[in-house]
Amino acid sequence: MKKVAVVLCGAGRFDGSEIHESVLTFLHLSRAGAEVQAFAPDEPQWAVCEHFKGQPQAGESRNQLAESARIARGLVLPLSAADGKNFDALILPGGSGAAHNLCNFATAGANGDVIPDLQQLIHSFIQAGKPIGAICIAPAIVALALKGLMPQLTLGAIHEGPAVEAAKTGAQMVKCAVDEIHVDTKNQIVSTPAYILGPDIAAVDQGIGKLVAQVLELCC
Repeated sequence: MKKVAVVLCGAGRFDGSEIHESVLTFLHLSRAGAEVQAFAPDEPQWAVCEHFKGQPQAGESRNQLAESARIARGLVLPLSAADGKNFDALILPGGSGAAHNLCNFATAGANGDVIPDLQQLIHSFIQAGKPIGAICIAPAIVALALKGLMPQLTLGAIHEGPAVEAAKTGAQMVKCAVDEIHVDTKNQIVSTPAYILGPDIAAVDQGIGKLVAQVLELCC
Protein backbone atom coordinates (compact mmCIF):
# COMPACT_ATOMS: atom_id res chain seq x y z
CA MET A 1 0.00 0.00 0.00
CA LYS A 2 1.46 3.36 -1.05
CA LYS A 3 1.53 6.07 1.61
CA VAL A 4 0.79 9.57 0.32
CA ALA A 5 1.02 12.92 2.09
CA VAL A 6 -1.45 15.58 0.92
CA VAL A 7 -0.84 19.19 1.97
CA LEU A 8 -3.86 21.45 2.49
CA CYS A 9 -4.08 25.04 3.71
CA GLY A 10 -7.75 25.68 4.50
CA ALA A 11 -11.12 25.07 2.86
CA GLY A 12 -12.02 27.31 -0.05
CA ARG A 13 -10.43 28.39 -3.31
CA PHE A 14 -9.85 32.02 -2.39
CA ASP A 15 -8.45 31.72 1.12
CA GLY A 16 -7.39 28.06 1.38
CA SER A 17 -7.20 24.85 -0.66
CA GLU A 18 -9.53 24.41 -3.63
CA ILE A 19 -12.18 22.02 -2.33
CA HIS A 20 -12.96 20.18 -5.57
CA GLU A 21 -9.29 19.58 -6.29
CA SER A 22 -8.66 18.38 -2.74
CA VAL A 23 -11.65 16.04 -2.60
CA LEU A 24 -10.93 14.60 -6.04
CA THR A 25 -7.35 13.93 -4.94
CA PHE A 26 -8.58 12.02 -1.89
CA LEU A 27 -11.15 10.15 -3.98
CA HIS A 28 -8.67 8.93 -6.59
CA LEU A 29 -6.12 7.99 -3.94
CA SER A 30 -8.77 6.01 -2.05
CA ARG A 31 -9.91 4.21 -5.19
CA ALA A 32 -6.31 3.25 -5.89
CA GLY A 33 -5.94 1.77 -2.41
CA ALA A 34 -3.40 4.30 -1.17
CA GLU A 35 -2.99 5.23 2.48
CA VAL A 36 -3.40 8.99 2.81
CA GLN A 37 -2.44 11.49 5.50
CA ALA A 38 -3.41 15.13 5.20
CA PHE A 39 -1.26 17.92 6.63
CA ALA A 40 -1.79 21.65 6.96
CA PRO A 41 0.03 24.56 8.60
CA ASP A 42 -1.16 25.27 12.14
CA GLU A 43 -1.24 28.98 11.30
CA PRO A 44 -3.83 31.65 10.46
CA GLN A 45 -5.00 31.88 6.85
CA TRP A 46 -3.78 34.86 4.87
CA ALA A 47 -7.38 36.11 4.94
CA VAL A 48 -10.96 34.93 5.29
CA CYS A 49 -12.86 35.43 2.03
CA GLU A 50 -16.53 35.28 1.13
CA HIS A 51 -16.80 32.96 -1.83
CA PHE A 52 -19.25 34.82 -4.04
CA LYS A 53 -16.71 37.36 -5.26
CA GLY A 54 -13.69 36.24 -3.30
CA GLN A 55 -13.35 39.38 -1.24
CA PRO A 56 -11.41 39.28 2.06
CA GLN A 57 -13.51 40.00 5.14
CA ALA A 58 -12.00 42.55 7.50
CA GLY A 59 -11.56 41.53 11.11
CA GLU A 60 -11.94 37.78 10.55
CA SER A 61 -9.35 35.06 11.14
CA ARG A 62 -9.33 31.29 10.68
CA ASN A 63 -6.73 28.62 11.29
CA GLN A 64 -5.51 26.62 8.28
CA LEU A 65 -5.31 23.35 10.20
CA ALA A 66 -8.82 23.70 11.63
CA GLU A 67 -10.28 24.66 8.26
CA SER A 68 -8.47 21.81 6.48
CA ALA A 69 -10.13 19.42 8.92
CA ARG A 70 -13.41 20.26 7.17
CA ILE A 71 -12.08 18.65 3.98
CA ALA A 72 -10.12 15.83 5.63
CA ARG A 73 -12.97 14.95 8.01
CA GLY A 74 -10.72 15.68 10.96
CA LEU A 75 -7.89 13.43 9.78
CA VAL A 76 -5.27 16.14 9.37
CA LEU A 77 -2.01 16.78 11.19
CA PRO A 78 0.16 19.90 11.54
CA LEU A 79 2.50 20.35 8.59
CA SER A 80 5.38 20.63 11.05
CA ALA A 81 4.83 16.92 11.85
CA ALA A 82 5.27 15.75 8.24
CA ASP A 83 8.35 13.62 7.61
CA GLY A 84 9.09 12.65 4.03
CA LYS A 85 10.75 9.43 5.21
CA ASN A 86 7.32 8.09 6.17
CA PHE A 87 5.70 8.57 2.75
CA ASP A 88 6.07 7.35 -0.81
CA ALA A 89 4.64 10.44 -2.49
CA LEU A 90 3.50 14.02 -1.91
CA ILE A 91 0.53 15.76 -3.55
CA LEU A 92 -0.30 19.47 -3.40
CA PRO A 93 -3.83 20.54 -4.40
CA GLY A 94 -4.22 24.12 -5.57
CA GLY A 95 -6.51 27.05 -4.95
CA SER A 96 -5.66 30.74 -4.80
CA GLY A 97 -5.24 30.38 -1.05
CA ALA A 98 -2.31 28.02 -1.59
CA ALA A 99 -0.42 30.80 -3.36
CA HIS A 100 -0.89 32.96 -0.22
CA ASN A 101 -0.71 30.45 2.64
CA LEU A 102 1.91 27.93 1.51
CA CYS A 103 4.11 30.56 -0.10
CA ASN A 104 3.89 34.21 -1.11
CA PHE A 105 3.81 33.66 -4.86
CA ALA A 106 0.50 35.57 -5.04
CA THR A 107 2.17 38.77 -3.87
CA ALA A 108 5.90 38.31 -4.57
CA GLY A 109 5.84 36.16 -7.71
CA ALA A 110 9.18 34.65 -8.66
CA ASN A 111 10.84 36.52 -5.80
CA GLY A 112 8.68 34.69 -3.27
CA ASP A 113 9.47 31.94 -0.82
CA VAL A 114 7.78 28.75 0.34
CA ILE A 115 6.98 28.41 4.03
CA PRO A 116 9.87 26.56 5.73
CA ASP A 117 8.01 23.36 6.68
CA LEU A 118 6.80 22.82 3.11
CA GLN A 119 10.12 23.88 1.59
CA GLN A 120 11.87 21.23 3.67
CA LEU A 121 9.24 18.60 2.85
CA ILE A 122 9.43 19.20 -0.90
CA HIS A 123 13.23 18.98 -0.83
CA SER A 124 13.12 15.76 1.16
CA PHE A 125 11.04 14.14 -1.59
CA ILE A 126 13.26 15.49 -4.36
CA GLN A 127 16.42 14.29 -2.62
CA ALA A 128 14.91 10.84 -2.07
CA GLY A 129 13.71 10.59 -5.68
CA LYS A 130 10.10 10.27 -4.55
CA PRO A 131 7.27 11.64 -6.72
CA ILE A 132 5.47 14.92 -6.17
CA GLY A 133 2.07 15.79 -7.66
CA ALA A 134 1.20 19.48 -8.12
CA ILE A 135 -2.31 20.62 -9.05
CA CYS A 136 -3.58 23.97 -10.36
CA ILE A 137 -1.41 26.79 -8.89
CA ALA A 138 0.66 24.34 -6.81
CA PRO A 139 3.32 24.00 -9.54
CA ALA A 140 4.20 27.64 -8.79
CA ILE A 141 4.91 26.58 -5.21
CA VAL A 142 7.17 23.80 -6.49
CA ALA A 143 8.90 26.28 -8.81
CA LEU A 144 9.71 28.54 -5.85
CA ALA A 145 10.90 25.62 -3.75
CA LEU A 146 13.18 24.28 -6.48
CA LYS A 147 14.82 27.41 -7.82
CA GLY A 148 17.89 26.35 -9.75
CA LEU A 149 16.72 22.81 -10.50
CA MET A 150 14.74 23.90 -13.59
CA PRO A 151 11.76 21.59 -12.98
CA GLN A 152 9.30 21.01 -15.82
CA LEU A 153 5.86 22.18 -14.73
CA THR A 154 2.50 23.19 -16.12
CA LEU A 155 0.21 26.04 -15.19
CA GLY A 156 -1.89 25.47 -18.29
CA ALA A 157 -0.57 28.05 -20.72
CA ILE A 158 3.05 29.08 -21.25
CA HIS A 159 3.08 32.76 -22.18
CA GLU A 160 0.35 34.17 -19.94
CA GLY A 161 -0.83 34.33 -16.36
CA PRO A 162 1.16 32.79 -13.49
CA ALA A 163 3.21 30.66 -15.91
CA VAL A 164 5.16 33.74 -17.00
CA GLU A 165 6.06 34.59 -13.41
CA ALA A 166 6.85 30.99 -12.46
CA ALA A 167 9.22 30.74 -15.43
CA LYS A 168 11.33 33.50 -13.88
CA THR A 169 12.38 31.03 -11.17
CA GLY A 170 14.05 28.93 -13.85
CA ALA A 171 11.19 26.46 -14.14
CA GLN A 172 10.48 25.11 -17.61
CA MET A 173 6.80 25.76 -18.27
CA VAL A 174 4.98 23.22 -20.45
CA LYS A 175 1.62 23.76 -22.13
CA CYS A 176 -0.98 21.26 -20.94
CA ALA A 177 -4.74 20.76 -21.34
CA VAL A 178 -6.98 20.53 -18.28
CA ASP A 179 -7.62 16.82 -18.78
CA GLU A 180 -3.93 15.98 -19.21
CA ILE A 181 -0.77 15.86 -17.11
CA HIS A 182 2.89 16.60 -17.60
CA VAL A 183 5.60 14.40 -16.11
CA ASP A 184 9.05 15.74 -15.29
CA THR A 185 10.85 12.39 -15.31
CA LYS A 186 14.15 13.85 -14.07
CA ASN A 187 12.66 15.33 -10.91
CA GLN A 188 9.70 12.93 -10.54
CA ILE A 189 7.14 15.75 -10.62
CA VAL A 190 3.65 15.35 -12.10
CA SER A 191 1.49 18.42 -12.69
CA THR A 192 -1.95 19.23 -14.11
CA PRO A 193 -3.69 22.62 -14.66
CA ALA A 194 -7.07 21.81 -13.04
CA TYR A 195 -9.04 24.99 -12.33
CA ILE A 196 -6.37 27.26 -13.79
CA LEU A 197 -8.05 26.20 -17.03
CA GLY A 198 -11.34 24.67 -15.82
CA PRO A 199 -14.01 24.78 -17.09
CA ASP A 200 -15.80 22.39 -14.72
CA ILE A 201 -15.33 19.63 -12.19
CA ALA A 202 -15.70 16.88 -14.81
CA ALA A 203 -12.75 18.19 -16.83
CA VAL A 204 -10.69 18.83 -13.71
CA ASP A 205 -11.43 15.31 -12.50
CA GLN A 206 -9.84 13.76 -15.57
CA GLY A 207 -6.53 15.54 -15.06
CA ILE A 208 -6.41 14.86 -11.34
CA GLY A 209 -7.24 11.20 -11.90
CA LYS A 210 -4.33 10.88 -14.32
CA LEU A 211 -2.03 12.75 -11.95
CA VAL A 212 -2.83 10.47 -9.01
CA ALA A 213 -2.38 7.36 -11.15
CA GLN A 214 0.99 8.58 -12.45
CA VAL A 215 2.24 9.62 -9.03
CA LEU A 216 1.44 6.19 -7.63
CA GLU A 217 3.08 4.49 -10.60
CA LEU A 218 6.27 6.46 -9.94
CA CYS A 219 6.43 5.35 -6.33
CA CYS A 220 9.39 3.09 -5.63
